[in-house]
Amino acid sequence: MKADITILIAEDDEGHASLIQKNLKRSGISNNMKHFLDGQETMDYLEEVKGDIDPNKRIGYLLLLDIRMPKVDGVEVLRRVKEDSKLRRIPVIMITTTDDPREVQRCHELGCSNYITKPIDYDKFVKAIRQLGLFLAVVEVPEMNGF
Repeated sequence: MKADITILIAEDDEGHASLIQKNLKRSGISNNMKHFLDGQETMDYLEEVKGDIDPNKRIGYLLLLDIRMPKVDGVEVLRRVKEDSKLRRIPVIMITTTDDPREVQRCHELGCSNYITKPIDYDKFVKAIRQLGLFLAVVEVPEMNGF
């Protein structure tokens, strides 16, 4: 992944957020990471950076988004991001314990790029995040310029 892509982690569980960050780094991801504890914090940040988008700068974001969060849940954050003309190019990967097929389908219909179910087992969760890191190392994330 390009170094100028910032990974936004919207996760209300501090332990899960820490595991995600640590294991992405162990997978070779050295990008800047920002952690948000709820959906409202996430949306506030996105609104802030949206206003600062400069077509001359190479800026990109990737959002790792939990569904069950306080204030504004992840599905609502996803909906708002994908309905916004400046934010909709941000890839959103849902990382959640929710494996309800209706929830998975709903998130895909709203425009998520991928949906990862967090395993309850610690070792399996670590392995899933490391695999995500390997995926992110080769994926192309669109830049936010050119609006």
